[in-house]
Amino acid sequence: MASTSVSRLLAASPERVWQLIGGFHSLPDWLPYIPQSTPLEGGRVRELRNSDGGVIVERMQEFNEQERHYSYSILQSPFPVRGYLATLRVYPVPGDEESAEVVWSGRFAPDGVSDSEVVDLFTGIFRDGLDSLDRALTVHAP
Repeated sequence: MASTSVSRLLAASPERVWQLIGGFHSLPDWLPYIPQSTPLEGGRVRELRNSDGGVIVERMQEFNEQERHYSYSILQSPFPVRGYLATLRVYPVPGDEESAEVVWSGRFAPDGVSDSEVVDLFTGIFRDGLDSLDRALTVHAP
């Protein structure tokens, strides 16, 4: 089993960050390479379309509004992994109410590729995603 984790400090309150990313179907609001999220199974599953038209189907495994995090698994994707489980979490920054730390982490078993290849793939996806989140918060600044 391989894993990766990427964190980013953002100049926005944890509440504001969670308001943007906390909805399981909110990826199109802040992640440009996922322009479409279709809720399935009463909202517990999302069918994502990436900018190339590829389909990724994910199931919410855990959601905690109060602690500001959710975890999800991949049911279908073009990625060379099995057993994928990721978590997106927002933390307060002690002593700074207008900053938050976001951590996007995942664990998975490579399927037909090396551990390092799949770790590099998801580290890049998580890093680029948090960069996009930072830009979205700047564009939508109050």
